[in-house]
Amino acid sequence: MADVVAPVARVRVQTADFDLAAETAALREGDLGVGAVASFVGMVRERGHPGAGEAVSELELEHYPGMTEKAIEAIIDAASARFQIRGARVVHRVGRLAPGEQIVLVAVSSAHRGQAFQACEFIMDYLKTQAPFWKKETTPSGAHWVDARVADDEALARWGIEARNAAPGS
Repeated sequence: MADVVAPVARVRVQTADFDLAAETAALREGDLGVGAVASFVGMVRERGHPGAGEAVSELELEHYPGMTEKAIEAIIDAASARFQIRGARVVHRVGRLAPGEQIVLVAVSSAHRGQAFQACEFIMDYLKTQAPFWKKETTPSGAHWVDARVADDEALARWGIEARNAAPGS
């Protein structure tokens, strides 16, 4: 008898908030081979990009519907090819968010914790540089689009993947 049921939706892009407990329960539901679930939840910080001197009152995220989900599916496929995982789920919010609100969830299930932790980190590093999202921060001096960061490209490079999204020095 198989110990795996039909997979849950792997990717959602939405304006509504998400519930970490409900999402991880859905990820592992019916899969008795799961021994570990690792997750990452990204939050809106009061101080935005590194070096920001002003408080962020709002973060607005935009995406390209259809393209964004397809890109995230490809990220999960890449993680599945690299790590021994049983399932993965990414929920990414768009729209206007305030400091303290959740932005993104990456959750990964596997038989063993090491693979779940690594795959979760890989997906998040890949997501930061390769998923088509655009961020705009609002501060007391106005709104500005957030540039790609060299640190995010470097995080992805740890996995042997080159990305050149950021301008040098950013």
